[in-house]
Amino acid sequence: MNPAIALRMVGVDFLKLRKKRGTLIWALVLVLAPVLVYFIVKAVQHSSSPVEHSPAGGVSGYRDVLPVLALFFGPLAAIMIGTDAGAGDLAAGVFRDLVVTGRSRIALFAARVPAALGLCWLVVLAGYALTLIGTYALASGTPTPDAALVLNGLLFTLFSAGIVCVVAAGFSSLTGSRPAALTVLIGWQLVASRILENIESLGSARKLILSQAVAHFSPIGLGQHHGPRGGATVTMSTGTAVIVSLGWIVVFLALGAWRTRTMDA
Repeated sequence: MNPAIALRMVGVDFLKLRKKRGTLIWALVLVLAPVLVYFIVKAVQHSSSPVEHSPAGGVSGYRDVLPVLALFFGPLAAIMIGTDAGAGDLAAGVFRDLVVTGRSRIALFAARVPAALGLCWLVVLAGYALTLIGTYALASGTPTPDAALVLNGLLFTLFSAGIVCVVAAGFSSLTGSRPAALTVLIGWQLVASRILENIESLGSARKLILSQAVAHFSPIGLGQHHGPRGGATVTMSTGTAVIVSLGWIVVFLALGAWRTRTMDA
């Protein structure tokens, strides 16, 4: 398969995802609404009592919002898009039609991943743009993030959402069911991983949790934050974080490709 055909296949999958308005709208709601609510509430608090409440924007506001977007709501939006990409053809009943055209099953799976990543990153970019608008517009004279922090924060947000999106695409292809994959991944992201990362008796085994590896690359100090802000509860080296992150990607892409190649059409 030549590059032109591969790009065309990715483009077709991207258009299919973009046309699923329910998924796209709710993904945008997930990344935009929390950021908007934060800045509105903080701005109202600051305007009513400037002494007790710091400005909504500035470095302080940016450090509060970035983990919420990058480690919580961004990945949730990524799960929605990734699971739709991985199991969308099966759910729509068109996978058999695609197979009988003679296209490689592995190529069909491979086209889903960049298409999902492209849409996921566009959605997350919208949330990050709103974060920057609030950060600078509501700074009220306080220090604002410099260019390096803004760029590092952007790369971290794209990385965090992107890796979850890839895992979601692979896992939903493995299960063949978007509802099942969506339920399992959201349960893991919101509940199971949060519980496991705080069980100290697990020791270094907690380094295998994806969210902990991703949090290692944060450009701001996350500390021992839990809940929506996420956090890094396990200390690990950069090499370990890279290996764990790559491991999750490779394993779930391999499982998704295997299932796509062997499933009955």
